[in-house]
Amino acid sequence: RSRVTVLITGESGTGKELVASAIESLGNPERKAPYIRLNCAAVPDTLVESELFGHEPGAFTGARTQKPGLLLRAHRGTVFLDEIADMSLSAQAKIERFLQEREFLPLGGQKTVHVDVRVIAASNRDLPALAKSGAFRPELLWRLDVVNLRVPPLRERREDVPLLVDQILRRLDKD
Repeated sequence: RSRVTVLITGESGTGKELVASAIESLGNPERKAPYIRLNCAAVPDTLVESELFGHEPGAFTGARTQKPGLLLRAHRGTVFLDEIADMSLSAQAKIERFLQEREFLPLGGQKTVHVDVRVIAASNRDLPALAKSGAFRPELLWRLDVVNLRVPPLRERREDVPLLVDQILRRLDKD
C-alpha cells in the first residue's frame, strides 16, 4: 500500500507488466484509484509529453481542444511507464522534474498542475549503463530507483515452469 516509486527491470517477456499490475492491485484492492499504463516505446517522441502532461488549445499545430494528460487522469492512482528507456532525454527531464516536485505544466499551459500519482516504471535495458553513456538521465534513474525489482528470466526460475503450465492449462480448459 506504499506510494513509493518502483522500477521493475528484466529481459523482454519476463512479466514486468504483470509485476506492475500485481503491485498496483495490492495497493488498490477495491480498484477505486485509476491505473493508467503507457508503453513509452509505442508513443512517438513528439507526442509523449502531450500524452503524459496534456495540452492546452493552440499548444501545437492541431491542438484545438484541451486534453488532460495521463498524470492528471491518474490523480490519486498509479501510472505505469513501460519501456521508460525509450523516452527522449527531453521527456526524461520532464518526468524527473515531475517525480521531484509532483507537479507539471501542460503543453501550452500557464498554470502548474499538482497531482498525487504513484509511478511504476519498467525497462528491459541496463539503465545504469545507459546513464553512464549519456543515453539515460542519471537524475531520473536516481528518482525511479527507490525500490528496484528485477524479474529474472524463466531460465533462472525453472521451478515456475509447472506453475505456468498449470495456469495455461486452466485457461485453455475454460475456453
